[in-house]
Amino acid sequence: MKELEGQAFAAMDYPCPWTYQIIGTDEDGLRRAVGEIIQDRTYRMVLSRSSEKGKYQSFQLEVVVESEGHRLAVYEALRAHPTVKIVL
Repeated sequence: MKELEGQAFAAMDYPCPWTYQIIGTDEDGLRRAVGEIIQDRTYRMVLSRSSEKGKYQSFQLEVVVESEGHRLAVYEALRAHPTVKIVL
């Protein structure tokens, strides 16, 4: 285990699958956003939940990341996209 500012975390072995939780209001827009960001890589995007009134949809996006930098770059690109409201 590595330690970062007093917190221990497990070292990651890359490449590895990583799952992002993305939330937005437009399913088609979210799917287009993921396609733009992930481009030609293989990924899996599955609806995991909708809000009670159906305004928000939550998806699990699984993609193989090549490194810590790649994992963070995908996260930042998703976070910056106007269609994506929240990325976890």
